[in-house]
Amino acid sequence: MKDKVVIITGAASGIGEAAALLFGKEGAKVVVSDINTQTGEEVVKRIQKAGGTASFFKADVASAAENKSLVDYAVKTYGKLDIAVNNAGIGGEANKISEMSLEGWHRVIDINMHSVFYGMKYQIEAMLKHGHGSIVNIASILGSVGFEGSAGYVAAKHAVVGMTKTAAMEYSSQGIRINAVGPGFIDTPLLDQLDDEIKKHLVSLHPIGRLGRSNEVAELILWLGSDKASFATGSYYPIDGGYLAR
Repeated sequence: MKDKVVIITGAASGIGEAAALLFGKEGAKVVVSDINTQTGEEVVKRIQKAGGTASFFKADVASAAENKSLVDYAVKTYGKLDIAVNNAGIGGEANKISEMSLEGWHRVIDINMHSVFYGMKYQIEAMLKHGHGSIVNIASILGSVGFEGSAGYVAAKHAVVGMTKTAAMEYSSQGIRINAVGPGFIDTPLLDQLDDEIKKHLVSLHPIGRLGRSNEVAELILWLGSDKASFATGSYYPIDGGYLAR
């Protein structure tokens, strides 16, 4: 990762934060992006304190223009873009389809699905200029199965997997690898709103007997971003404690 330039969205907490810290530790120049400036800048400080290179750029991934500005910032600041991790996302409204608000549906689709298209559009444009790159889209186990009460989230994550495969078919021959990661339920701030009984139920869905940890997912993201994964493209990699094996 020495001198590789990486953008990570949703990098102020959870999987994005763990990935940013790991990429920084391995020598990458990390653009930490999030809508939360305070916690995002704290992640930057932690990377710098450990001897790494990082900077913060505030961006709302639901905006095409802000995705473009993020890529432009990375290229202007560090001269290129080698790796992008499209991680930002929300759980969204929890309701059955007939009871889901239109506002809730559009919000989760904008943040979890449209953002990945916007991100890849501008990231690929930048990567094509120097003929190589790696994009890692963070999907979910719910990119391949359903989950009651989460139609918007499930739809968006299925779309992320499909976009990943299509983009890989379009650009792998031009040196840009594109893959998706499918985490199981990870113990991140996204789950803080759940009560203990629901968390226990989620744990029971994973044969490994626990929720995942952000750093475990970050290790997979790092590998996919690196040259060690040079033949890996167009694939979907679950990391789920056995969830999908049930």
